[in-house]
Amino acid sequence: MSERKVLNKYYPPDFDPAKIPKLKLPKDRQYVVRLMAPFNMRCKTCGEYIYKGKKFNARKETVQNEVYLGLPIFRFYIKCTRCLAEITFKTDPKNTDYAMEHGATRNFQAEKLLEEEEKRLQKEREEEELNNPMKVLENRTKDSKLEMEVLENLQELKELKQRQANVDFEAMLKQYKEMDEEQRRKEQEEDEQEMKAMLEQAQNRRLLVDSDSDEELAKPRPNSTAQTKPTDLLQEDPQPQSKKPRMESWERSAGKLSTKAQLAGLVVRRKQKPDPALEKGSETRGTVANTSSLPAAAATSSLGLLGAYTDSEDSASD
Repeated sequence: MSERKVLNKYYPPDFDPAKIPKLKLPKDRQYVVRLMAPFNMRCKTCGEYIYKGKKFNARKETVQNEVYLGLPIFRFYIKCTRCLAEITFKTDPKNTDYAMEHGATRNFQAEKLLEEEEKRLQKEREEEELNNPMKVLENRTKDSKLEMEVLENLQELKELKQRQANVDFEAMLKQYKEMDEEQRRKEQEEDEQEMKAMLEQAQNRRLLVDSDSDEELAKPRPNSTAQTKPTDLLQEDPQPQSKKPRMESWERSAGKLSTKAQLAGLVVRRKQKPDPALEKGSETRGTVANTSSLPAAAATSSLGLLGAYTDSEDSASD
């Protein structure tokens, strides 16, 4: 593939480069080049600002009859980005800068003005010293005094640097590292203590909950199946008045059988002489009551009621 990319050309043996005709180009010929704006400028036509570094396709030409120490001066033509007005500027090799010609104005630049002012003061001083020898002496005295002040300041800076050089930066870094590790260790210990306290609180809370549940389980539960016979209610001790017993549905409708002591307070027997007819009747009724399914307490209470009823009838008949 390398033989296809031939860069050398064939020159015949009778080739004479002097016989080649030279092109006659005009001296003010213009070339199209790509450049950037060398400074900030403002268009005079529309007032558009063109900042330093903006790229343009410019025309370049050599300025006629202007040379600085054998160096040619070039002129550039650009167009405004807004109104397309032509702006020209040229090189300034004397000040190593560019000079604005027409079409725009150069914006304010503090550094350039400061340099120009320093050059102006230096030129005026040289002119004064040229014709006034006393002025030369005064300027030299001022310069020597300024130089002494600069040396004193420099000595102070050196001493300050030496004092700083005596400081052991490695020891400072080590101390700072130890302080940082100590602080981290303290923070870690505090975190561990806090975690332990939280765990203890959780364990205490769990123990309290477990103890409460054990107490509830240890309490005796009432056995509902223990009292299956309705007659067992008559043999139980009366409950305290503070706690009311639960009433069953059959107790609400038909009433409840009570003990002998409770019924005795309701009925009072009158003391009378025993009647043989009544005694005979009570014996027959007692045998009937014994054969019945009612308990003994209920039988005695019914007999008491029956005796009271017969006594009242006897009194009425009398």
